[in-house]
Amino acid sequence: MARRRTKKRTHIGANNGPSGKAVPANKAANSPKSMVIRIGAGEVGPSVSQLVKDVRHMMEPGTAARLKERRGNRLRDYLTMAGPLGVSHLMLFSRSETGNTNMRLAITPRGPTLHFQVEKYSLCKDVRKALKHPKGGGKEYLTAPLLVMNNFTSPPSESDSENRVPKHLESLVTTIFQSLFPPISPQTTPLSSIKRVMLLNREPAKENDGTYTLNLRHYAITTKATGISKPLRRLNAAEKLLHSQKSGKGKKGGLPNLGKLEDVADYMIGNDGEGYMTDATSGSEVDTDAEVEVVETRTRKILSKRQRERPRTDGKNKGGKNGVEKRAVKLVELGPRMKLRMTKVEEGVCTGKVMWHEYIHKTKEEVKELDKKWEKKRQEKEARKKIQKENVERKKKAKGLGAKEGEDDDEDDMDVGEWDSEGLAGDGEMELNEEMEDRGEWGDEEEEIAAG
Repeated sequence: MARRRTKKRTHIGANNGPSGKAVPANKAANSPKSMVIRIGAGEVGPSVSQLVKDVRHMMEPGTAARLKERRGNRLRDYLTMAGPLGVSHLMLFSRSETGNTNMRLAITPRGPTLHFQVEKYSLCKDVRKALKHPKGGGKEYLTAPLLVMNNFTSPPSESDSENRVPKHLESLVTTIFQSLFPPISPQTTPLSSIKRVMLLNREPAKENDGTYTLNLRHYAITTKATGISKPLRRLNAAEKLLHSQKSGKGKKGGLPNLGKLEDVADYMIGNDGEGYMTDATSGSEVDTDAEVEVVETRTRKILSKRQRERPRTDGKNKGGKNGVEKRAVKLVELGPRMKLRMTKVEEGVCTGKVMWHEYIHKTKEEVKELDKKWEKKRQEKEARKKIQKENVERKKKAKGLGAKEGEDDDEDDMDVGEWDSEGLAGDGEMELNEEMEDRGEWGDEEEEIAAG
């Protein structure tokens, strides 16, 4: 008898995570999720629509990559669905009447909201065209990118400026951007899972004008072994390619051509015969990438104390670092690029008290008056909610009592046997209506009833 098929890709307990293991439910629920939305889907234009797609691709995997907006959708529709779907952040792109592209970053369900003007942006396709060796889309998007922020707090030289962003708002902006992606633990997170990096750099304000401008860049992290020649690296890659072809997973091509050489040493030494080639003697460009030491992350067998001391007595361990490999780190830009200028900070989700504004500045007295107005509005709102809650409870109680009284009345009616509207008891009225419908008189009766 054939064994019943078990679905492993789309059902609970599927092993389709980035490390081949199922993601725990509590970890998936606590990780931040975002929605990148076009406000006014048919009015933003094709360039901004493509920018929204690129930003969704950058925010993967914790975002709604296939979200479809409609022209009739409003902000409250997305806020209504954010709670059941576990969405924690909203990125709203829109275009003003003057043609400016704006972005709002809001935390659901209570805010705050950061308003940015997108001064400049470049799409992913433009970035790929500018690169000589662009990076293709692979497994980089299975895990969230590493977030790197620079210069988010103002230097001491700008502390005396009147228009500067307050310190507490700078820390608020830092916290909001940090919460976009799940936190990384250096002790438990494997280095192989970090494939991308998102860089946010704050430009210094010109002439202490108090502007808050951020530059966003998105890169892929590539590494390669250092200290060996390029032919040796190609042989290593060819060996891996042959193993993958034997297992049926690899593609053909990419093998070095050794048909015109008499020995593999000719390929390793080079045509000039000047000896073993390295990156410095191969005549190619010198790699200026940062070199780091990567510790081997594979699981090893736990050795006893006697087994650990045996290599020392045998003299086999001569001071080398076990499992440590030097690799050169190189960043390849993926896109998109954005230059964001913060214009306003609001307390709620795209509404509420304005905590900071780039162009409008108020005195302390005006701020106090606004605080009093917002406090009064808050108290009135709480009073309305309280009254509405009391009305709902009162109606529920009345409805419950009315239903009970109605049941008692029905029982009394059945006992007394009152007459119906035509003076007939029981089912007499139904029989009379059927006779009138057969004679064709029910249509006139229905018109009289409708006329009142």
